[in-house]
Amino acid sequence: MGDPRVWGATPGERGAAYPCDDLLGPSAEPWLRAVTVRAPAPVVFRWLCQLKVAPYSYDSLDNFGRRSPRTLTPGAERLETGQRVMTIFELVGFEPDRHLTLLLTTPWAVRAFGEFAITYRADPVDARTTRLVVKLMVGRRPGRLGAARLRIMARGDLFMMRRQLATLGALAERTAAARKGPVGS
Repeated sequence: MGDPRVWGATPGERGAAYPCDDLLGPSAEPWLRAVTVRAPAPVVFRWLCQLKVAPYSYDSLDNFGRRSPRTLTPGAERLETGQRVMTIFELVGFEPDRHLTLLLTTPWAVRAFGEFAITYRADPVDARTTRLVVKLMVGRRPGRLGAARLRIMARGDLFMMRRQLATLGALAERTAAARKGPVGS
């Protein structure tokens, strides 16, 4: 396995600025994950809003065994800073149809996982294609155990986030295809 801190991101995406960049200070370590989704950015972003409802990864591990919804939840697109996202994160910033920025604020989760700030971004490639890019800023802990923790956490996060991005991407593609309707309509 390659570097678990970067998966699927282009050089441009790796060098871009993200809203989460300065939330944890200069010692935080950046991780990036990215996929291409065959759906318009507003559709992809609407599915990102579903993260208020469920995590869309391995439901048996991170959603108490409940299946993440496969249809859009009415009202999930109504965003306000301070809202809970994926149970343990707080929405600290957003731009409609563009990004959600989250901060891990639940005390037990911060103790267990450390500090995390995350931006989920829907970058339009063209009218029908979007790059779904996620940048995580991860707080470092001192010493050898801190470095080992980061390596293990990066692999675990990649395992979970690959599934999350694949699921959200597939659902956005399905929504986009349904909105097109039958050929000739």
